[in-house]
Amino acid sequence: MRKLKLIWDFRGPDASKIAEHHEIHLKEYIQLEKLNITITGVETLSELHTLAFLVVNEDQMKPIRDALKPHRGEVYSDEK
Repeated sequence: MRKLKLIWDFRGPDASKIAEHHEIHLKEYIQLEKLNITITGVETLSELHTLAFLVVNEDQMKPIRDALKPHRGEVYSDEK
């Protein structure tokens, strides 16, 4: 099954700290809802742009998207 990366973008001088804090809330949501999600993270794209993300199976995406309102999403590939 295809995996999707749900993304929250944070911009500005505090973007990194905010994204790290947001990841904590994503992990809390996963525990609260008893979801089988193991991939979350933070990526710094530049000094002023950091994102938090979680990876879901495509069939899980709609209810999670509706509950958490990510800014965007993309197909996830674990190959680098």
